[in-house]
Amino acid sequence: MGDVEMDFERCYRAVDSRDQRFDGWFYTGVTSTGIYCRPSCPATTPKRRNVRFFPSAAAAQGAGLRACRRCRPDAAPGSPQWDVRADVVGRAMRLIADGVVDRDGVPGLAARLGYTERHLHRMLRAEMGAGPLALARAQRAQTARILIETTGLGMAEIAFAAGFGSVRQFNDTVREVYASAPSELRTARGRHLAAVGAGTITLRLAYRPPLHARALLDFLALRALPGVEEVRDGTYHRGLRLPHGVGQVALTPADGHVAATLRLADLRDLAPAVARCRRLLDLDADPVAVDATLAADPALAPAVAAEPGIRVPRAVDGFEMAVRAVIGQQVAVTSARTTLTRLLAARVDHEVDEVDGDQTPGQPHDQRDGLRGFLSPEEVLGLPDSAFGMPGRRRETIRGLALAVADGTLDLAPGGDREETVRRLLALPGIGPWTANYLAMRALGDPDVLLDTDLAIRRGATALGLPDTTLTAHAERWRPWRSYATIRLWRAA
Repeated sequence: MGDVEMDFERCYRAVDSRDQRFDGWFYTGVTSTGIYCRPSCPATTPKRRNVRFFPSAAAAQGAGLRACRRCRPDAAPGSPQWDVRADVVGRAMRLIADGVVDRDGVPGLAARLGYTERHLHRMLRAEMGAGPLALARAQRAQTARILIETTGLGMAEIAFAAGFGSVRQFNDTVREVYASAPSELRTARGRHLAAVGAGTITLRLAYRPPLHARALLDFLALRALPGVEEVRDGTYHRGLRLPHGVGQVALTPADGHVAATLRLADLRDLAPAVARCRRLLDLDADPVAVDATLAADPALAPAVAAEPGIRVPRAVDGFEMAVRAVIGQQVAVTSARTTLTRLLAARVDHEVDEVDGDQTPGQPHDQRDGLRGFLSPEEVLGLPDSAFGMPGRRRETIRGLALAVADGTLDLAPGGDREETVRRLLALPGIGPWTANYLAMRALGDPDVLLDTDLAIRRGATALGLPDTTLTAHAERWRPWRSYATIRLWRAA
């Protein structure tokens, strides 16, 4: 749908045909009823004169509309353009989804992006119909609704966990967005609250079909690190390092959604955890657009027809992806995994040496019994030489990377500036174009990366009958989706 120029006819046709593919691209405001919906809402199509289209839920809320209870517009997948766009607005939307405004306020968001607050507000209003505060507030309302409906937490706890400054602000926002008091939302949902422990939340992550779940799980299973992640019975489990504490997630692809069960040490981490899981599984992609471009190439057409909806597995942690990429340089996936496993084992040994006796009361629950997030840059910097099990130069590359992330000179978060980050990566000793481009694809979410020097990519190209020598030239026709072609070539190999 290109830039959201809000072409009325096109939007209205999508609403009239209840086209699920446009969910998250735009929101339909119905002035006669005062509600806003997702394009695929099953309700009767409203008359043209009563319809307005909005680029974000926050813009619809700003116009005084409340969320439809039937189609749950706040649970639609995110717009694919904010997912792939490398400009400031795209980066801002990814950072807001990750909870940066809740944690650091609008000044923190503006500082991360390198713009003044006024200029950022102006850009977001022009494209999204709402400023950063309103966009963050719309997200807080959605987080609050999830907690109200899926946990037994008290309302004051929910207000705090969802990022509201006060219970009153929470009550007012929920009433305004959902036209119900928080307690009414809970009653309307019935008493079917999951009988799970404190800090456990179950929710559905929407996506635009089709989704090739097996390809995602195969990719993740092959690279799974013991103690951090595992794929078991069609479910991907992993530990998470989050802004306020630790967590664990289980993700099970189902028809029309991915079922997610999150266990969080601090419920304020719900929005960032959801945003990171969505990114990991590439759930905001527009697979129909991607597949249409790739299927136009006769060499890829049979693969696209056989396996529609292939996604690019991304990352929950950019630093983790960087360490994996460095260790994976010019070695097989299995041997990279062995080296990474040794590195993770060193953390546990290191902790056992340091921790004598019982754990200090009040510390976040230790996850030694379950899955834990990957090492932090600080933990890597604290490991002895013997922990690395690799040549000295590669070890120093990993330390240099950890130092650059720890001191803030390298931003591997989804809101990082892609071009600048690639430049800074290439300036680090031991990091070449393959590693930097691999990170652009998986950590920074660039949809248009071709790893043309990768041996497995070349093997995949040969298997599909593509010209090995002129692959780079041939791949021009796959733009702007060469990252998706890369995943398909790996599968073909």
